[in-house]
Amino acid sequence: MNKALDILVENGLRKTAMRQGVLEIFLDSNMAISQQLIENSLEKQFDKVDRITIYRTLKTFEQKGIIHKAIDGTHTPKYALCLDDCTEHEHHDTHAHFHCDDCGRTYCIEEVEAPKIKAPKGFKVKSTHLVINGLCNDCSS
Repeated sequence: MNKALDILVENGLRKTAMRQGVLEIFLDSNMAISQQLIENSLEKQFDKVDRITIYRTLKTFEQKGIIHKAIDGTHTPKYALCLDDCTEHEHHDTHAHFHCDDCGRTYCIEEVEAPKIKAPKGFKVKSTHLVINGLCNDCSS
């Protein structure tokens, strides 16, 4: 079996061509990707690509701990593969995301942890996001 099928089996998900195609896009990418980019990539493989099916696939993968939202300060949701220790019940993706101001690409920077925030009394922190903006390696050369 290939890696995409392995991930589907490990997470108890049905092995559909669409799910496998979406996972292969993530596995081949070194950056966070938007639903639109996924749709454009899948249109090369499939005759018809249903936006709702892709949306539901992304939500399912996020719920299962396969992918996480890569918050990058833009209004376009992007997603990236989770670390191996993320599960259906707990995400461990507390790293920074780097957003290139020139090309618009977003990368996971796993070496940089988002700081733990101690909230004021009466506040409850649900998540913390660290976004780094600048020029990526391709754009700064």
